[in-house]
Amino acid sequence: MKKPVERIPVQKTYKLYIGGAFPRTESGRFYRVEDGRGKLLANMCQASRKDLRNAVVAARKAFSDWAGRSAYNRGQILYRVAEILETRRDQFISELKSQGLPIGVARGEVDQSIEQLVYYAGWADKYQQVFSTVNPVSSSHFNFSILEPTGVVGILAPATPSLLGIVATMAPVVCGGNSCVVLASETKPLCSITLAEVLETSDFPAGVVNILTGTRSELLEQFATHMDINAIVYCGDDAAELRVVQEGASLNVKRVVHCIDTVAADPYRILDAQEVKTTWHPIGV
Repeated sequence: MKKPVERIPVQKTYKLYIGGAFPRTESGRFYRVEDGRGKLLANMCQASRKDLRNAVVAARKAFSDWAGRSAYNRGQILYRVAEILETRRDQFISELKSQGLPIGVARGEVDQSIEQLVYYAGWADKYQQVFSTVNPVSSSHFNFSILEPTGVVGILAPATPSLLGIVATMAPVVCGGNSCVVLASETKPLCSITLAEVLETSDFPAGVVNILTGTRSELLEQFATHMDINAIVYCGDDAAELRVVQEGASLNVKRVVHCIDTVAADPYRILDAQEVKTTWHPIGV
């Protein structure tokens, strides 16, 4: 009797997520991601400034359609992401565990990520009612202030928690009708690309969310100075990095949001990437 042939497992290739596709980095570079014992987990793409440019082009192209969707539809799509994340819960727990998290902490992080998606799905068609206003004026006019999405938002996600950090910063941005480019955790990036696979199968239009992996030191200034990024969410406590972001953002007066509590669920975080439009409407006699 012949011995069964030992199967060679197919290793997962972690790529970038740009415009609804999974390209390798334009530069051809990669960097090693290891577990706590020095064992290789994956070779991650090291995104270049050209990859960032391509991601911003994709985000800008997707913005108009996404901003024009009904709030109810955006909420449905966010809820769909939560549904798919729930079905792949064990995979995310396994990836977090392989990167050094205790099993209980990994479970908690995945559960919180799912809950945040449901939370912002619920707020998608409600924040306008809460935060828009009818303003009192002394002339014969109606005066309304309503919220509009800022545009393309750059997100420098926290190093930890790697999955929850992306979800908690990305969800309020897209909930409000923006598109975004995310730089994932440099040290624990595995879940970011697996999350991209979830987004790709959840009815998100191509380009609304784009995820890059690489080194923050290389791409930080590029995010800050890019003239077609309208706002930037910086997660971290490095004063030198924050100064680079603030100085670079001044070139096109982009909004800088310094996100200190990266995992809090709060409807006011939707406002971080919103502009206020005030309209005067004459009252007919």
